[in-house]
Amino acid sequence: MKFTITREQLQEGLSAVAAAIPAKTTLPVLANALVEATKQGLRLSGTDLDIAGPVRFTAAGESRVGIECGRTRFKLLGLPREEFPSFPAVKFDGAWKAAAGVVHKLVGHVAFATSTEESRPILNGVLWELRPDRMRMVATNGHRLAKMDVPAKGGMSADLIVPPKALEQIRRLFAPDADIEIAKSDNHIGFRAGGTLVFSRLIEGPYPNYEQVIPRDNDKVATVEKAAMMAALRRMSVVASDQTHRIRLAFAGGAVKFSVQTPDLGEAQDELAVTYEGEPLEIGFNAMYLLEILKYMPTDEVRLTFKAPERAATAEPVGWDDPASYMALVMPLRLVD
Repeated sequence: MKFTITREQLQEGLSAVAAAIPAKTTLPVLANALVEATKQGLRLSGTDLDIAGPVRFTAAGESRVGIECGRTRFKLLGLPREEFPSFPAVKFDGAWKAAAGVVHKLVGHVAFATSTEESRPILNGVLWELRPDRMRMVATNGHRLAKMDVPAKGGMSADLIVPPKALEQIRRLFAPDADIEIAKSDNHIGFRAGGTLVFSRLIEGPYPNYEQVIPRDNDKVATVEKAAMMAALRRMSVVASDQTHRIRLAFAGGAVKFSVQTPDLGEAQDELAVTYEGEPLEIGFNAMYLLEILKYMPTDEVRLTFKAPERAATAEPVGWDDPASYMALVMPLRLVD
């Protein structure tokens, strides 16, 4: 038996017969739906021997489908199949292979940092670097950046810029234990696992050289408890500016002092014990960006590094027992206008 049916039509049919399928039964076959493909259409049936729910689908011309269930009848209007766009020609010969759970991890820790502004479309996508021995995803909006590397085995090297929406479909459609094949054409990417295929258009253009903005010489290091840091940032955000969300952080000794002062709103101070190494430092940040970065850190403790008030800061998980490597970056804000 082989048939093709839209997801919506199948869901409607299954919903109709599901009410007749018993939750508990001494006859195992009754816990199933009967699927019959005939020349007239697809018939779905279910019963608990008291009630039954057969649904008949019938093609009625090129752009109509008939649905019958008991006394209920529908005739749904559609469009000719020929008008539906064809899928991209993506060949899976020599495709990269990865566990869906690994791709889920990459997307879940990186995609949040993409831009939502239309002024720089290239930053609306996630850079996916595919190499024979590793995969890396990078996303940035110019003010924050997230980057993760995972070991991998696959085909040739390629740099792809993928819309986050397509990557979210991978998380939604493929179970973590599924094996995904990843292939590309000139301007499309394809994902395949079992009988499910997903295609997406790639974003074209050169991605910014993000390596240039990742600091290599930050010599001031703070180790913070993620939950406590996030709680303090949320408290300070109450009186931070709605436009900049700027707060001041002062690191010295074994503490970080938070302060914020906003005309027409007020001011606030807080203090948190941390482990800090380096000269005292005062630096300003967008509290929302810091909160977002901390939210996606996979450990209870986070390592923050700094160089100077006008230089980028980094965040990395502490004690993460995982083959993946992960870091995030956030640009500071001027403390005075």
